[in-house]
Amino acid sequence: MTTADVTLDRLRQRLPQAILEIDRDRGENSVTVAAESILPACRLLRDDPDLSYDLCLFVTAVDRLAMGATPRFVAVYQLYSLQHRLRLRLQAPIPGEPPTIDSVTSVWPAADWHERETFDLMGVRFNGHPELRRILLPHDWVGHPLRKDYALGGEAVAFTVNRDDPALTSLGEQVDEPATLESDVPPWFSGRGDTMILNMGPQHPATHGVMRVVVELDGERVVNAAPDIGHLHSGFEKTAESRTYQQFATYPSRLDYVSGMANDLAYVLAVEKLVGANVPPRANVIRVILAELQRLSAHIFAIGTQTLDLSGTIHALLEYAFRERENILDLFEMVCGARVTHTYFTTGGLRWDVPPAFAGKVREFVDLFEKRLREYETMLTHNPIYRSRLEGVAVISARQAIGLGCTGPLLRGCGVGYDVRKAAPYCGYEEYEFDVPTQSAGDAYARYLVRIEEMRQSMRIIRQGLDKLQKLGPGPVKDPNRKISLPPREELDTSMEAVIHHFKLVTEGFSPPPGAVYSSAENPKGELGFYLVSDGGPKPYRCKIRGPSFSNISAVRVMAPGSMFSDLVAIIGSIEITLGEIDR
Repeated sequence: MTTADVTLDRLRQRLPQAILEIDRDRGENSVTVAAESILPACRLLRDDPDLSYDLCLFVTAVDRLAMGATPRFVAVYQLYSLQHRLRLRLQAPIPGEPPTIDSVTSVWPAADWHERETFDLMGVRFNGHPELRRILLPHDWVGHPLRKDYALGGEAVAFTVNRDDPALTSLGEQVDEPATLESDVPPWFSGRGDTMILNMGPQHPATHGVMRVVVELDGERVVNAAPDIGHLHSGFEKTAESRTYQQFATYPSRLDYVSGMANDLAYVLAVEKLVGANVPPRANVIRVILAELQRLSAHIFAIGTQTLDLSGTIHALLEYAFRERENILDLFEMVCGARVTHTYFTTGGLRWDVPPAFAGKVREFVDLFEKRLREYETMLTHNPIYRSRLEGVAVISARQAIGLGCTGPLLRGCGVGYDVRKAAPYCGYEEYEFDVPTQSAGDAYARYLVRIEEMRQSMRIIRQGLDKLQKLGPGPVKDPNRKISLPPREELDTSMEAVIHHFKLVTEGFSPPPGAVYSSAENPKGELGFYLVSDGGPKPYRCKIRGPSFSNISAVRVMAPGSMFSDLVAIIGSIEITLGEIDR
């Protein structure tokens, strides 16, 4: 009996009245339980040693208003068992208005922020949540934008007017007296009278974007710290609902703008799973090479920016990190003409093949990067000043990191070797030989060491990919199915059928069968996943983006207490975040 069967059988035995439906679709297991049984079901899934679903990847909800389903809302929990390497999606229809269900924060602390986000954007209430309030939008915002009956557009935005509008006569002047607001202090702060509340950001270079950290200080010692996100909220998930699957492919690289290729890949993999695309081997090899080049770029950039944040510890290192990054962006530009926002991966493969010079240039770069990586290590790894700012700082245990849903170098820096490329291989990663680096200390220095070794492993993968590319030789790079892939340009001159396919794909897009999938990739920061729901139309009915930075930055609440205020810079830098992905 497989582990998946054990999971389903155990749920049937222990909670027979709770199970409403069991579904196996597109290689995924999904269990629907009654809302009143959500807590017992979650505790069983986590605590039973034969199940051990200890990693909660996300919690969200789907508004089924346009589907005509009742009840209108369904809660969705994406879970993973680190021990058994198995995914499970748990669902619970939520009756009532407002829709209300028990919070699972007592089972998985990671649910804290995800439930707040679901409350904020969907209006679902979670009984027993320790801090159920908005997390992305202002607290006085009216409505819940991800609901299907929430109007698109129409919000008053300053200066979206013509030049003759009176509103522009005072452009550049302070029209209203700036309001002085009380600091938004989380309710779980100590409330002591002898501590000071201080805001770090949102306009601070070391917060890596417009993020505010509310800090409670006793002298220079941190008592509590709470990241305040949402200042950059750009509504990617809502936008996806009004774009075809192909149109939305231009958005993922804008989530994490230092990991564009990796983001594009994660989204395309989800769409391919939804439509059942067949990706040619050559396309998969090229995808792997480009994804690992992106990992090199992101990791070296993270090390460079963190070194700059720490200041005084070889702060010019960032200039050299940019040098390596520019070399990688040159390779991206050679492939697709773009450096940061690529959209080179498409459903079913690649938009076009790489140029003949690509493989030689990549091999030349990897050989050079290997030498330069040793120089970075010489400058940093045994540097006493650098180590003094990182060792013993931003400490988090493996149990805490798993509980908070952390992934990527943050989790592997605690000794947990979870990597999506090994746990749920995609693009043929199972055919490559590479190790998953881990460190046991769980501090900022351990994360640095993990990133250094991951870059070595990426170079190892790239070289194997180049060898595979040479062995494969020329070949197709996209699914030949004309229902999802644009026909070659030359076919349009001779085939009316090709013209029709081209017209239909460009004007309408393709329509996946109804259903839902979750697919993810190992982004440089951790697990980046897309949960897509199809109603049979050409646009995603629901698109939930599981960004690694969102869960990872929540760990500041655990890492910061007891640290010095100056350590906050090292803490945030060691997590490596991008606010575009957090605020989505």
